[in-house]
Amino acid sequence: MSRRARLAWVAGALVVLGAGGVAAVGLGGADPVPASAANLPPATAKVSATTLTRTERVTGTLTHGTATPVPVGAQGTVTWLPAPGAVIGRGQAVYEVDDRPVPLLFGATPAYRSLAPGATGGDVRQLEENLLALGYGGFTVDESYTAGTATAVRAWQQALGVPETGAVQATDVVVAGGEVRVAELKAQPGSRATGPVLTYTGTTRVVVVPLDVGKQHLVAEGVAATVGLPDGKSVQGTVASVGTVATSSPTQAGSTPTTTIDVVVSVADQGALGRLDSAPVDVLLVSERKEGVLTVPVGALVSLGEGKYGVQVVENGATRHVPVETGLFAAGQVEVAGEGIAEGVEVGVPR
Repeated sequence: MSRRARLAWVAGALVVLGAGGVAAVGLGGADPVPASAANLPPATAKVSATTLTRTERVTGTLTHGTATPVPVGAQGTVTWLPAPGAVIGRGQAVYEVDDRPVPLLFGATPAYRSLAPGATGGDVRQLEENLLALGYGGFTVDESYTAGTATAVRAWQQALGVPETGAVQATDVVVAGGEVRVAELKAQPGSRATGPVLTYTGTTRVVVVPLDVGKQHLVAEGVAATVGLPDGKSVQGTVASVGTVATSSPTQAGSTPTTTIDVVVSVADQGALGRLDSAPVDVLLVSERKEGVLTVPVGALVSLGEGKYGVQVVENGATRHVPVETGLFAAGQVEVAGEGIAEGVEVGVPR
């Protein structure tokens, strides 16, 4: 925080102290004034060494993440679709065209070509890894599509109830990184197989925060966050990703557009989220954290004039004002440093 911003913060905080708390007093170094009913502060507090944390409250949305469309590759009629919210695992049908299931395979490489004996590449290894996970063997998991691979594919195709060709066309499968959750249906059974048939998301719920770009310094991957749920409960989360593309939201005429980046907060304890699939939530981000700093209540600060501040030290039946440098403000406490200021020193609280 800059000196100008800090002084403005302190000045605003001191407004609540009343005239007695902000009255100009002599600078530190003067002889101690014996404590009496006239000059004894109404309350005191001790300087403490603690961890000071400042948080920023923002709003977000509990969701399953960004939806991915599934285009129909095969020609024909859509004959079956899963229900919205359904979770689809490896080998299970994502949809059916002309009563032929199109199963889900796990992997990072999308299906983009036909695979048959003689084919080589990483997508061949990906197919073989899926076949093995589904219980089909008789081949070596490598980057070569062999006769053993084709035999396993025929057995798989027989179980699916599709023609046993021993080859896999790009339109025969859908590839995703893991289990998927059906987000929205884009077609209906009986419709022609054109365009996307559905969209899917991951199965893990996350919180997406459209964060003002002016606040992006508050977040980084791994930063802790607290998610406040609609039922009043809270759950701990962690910043999983910080977007690098800023977008401007629509505004009313004459108003300034809001430019944001998407921040994704992951929640390890999915059970703590209850049964909610989507909901508005509050998110507390830790904007600054300092460990082992000396702090006093904000109300202990007094004005020494010329934009400077101090505290009233109460010691051995006498009081004196000691100038201090202020640091982080959080939770009604302020970080202070000054000559003779140490843990356990008693200071006056004017209010």
